[in-house]
Amino acid sequence: MRAFFKTMLNNAGVVGEFVSFLWQQRLFWMIPMVVVLLLFGMLIIFASASGVGPFVYTLF
Repeated sequence: MRAFFKTMLNNAGVVGEFVSFLWQQRLFWMIPMVVVLLLFGMLIIFASASGVGPFVYTLF
């Protein structure tokens, strides 16, 4: 199982390097914060590029 995760992180590029850095530095608590920030960023990008924008912006 460890070999599987190592090969996945090696093939993941920049995101894999960032996650492995957080894992090695014992910064487990930062992973959920980074994921939430990425989700909010994708939501904003999606909302501005589609007709859903007015409905998503009312959430904020």
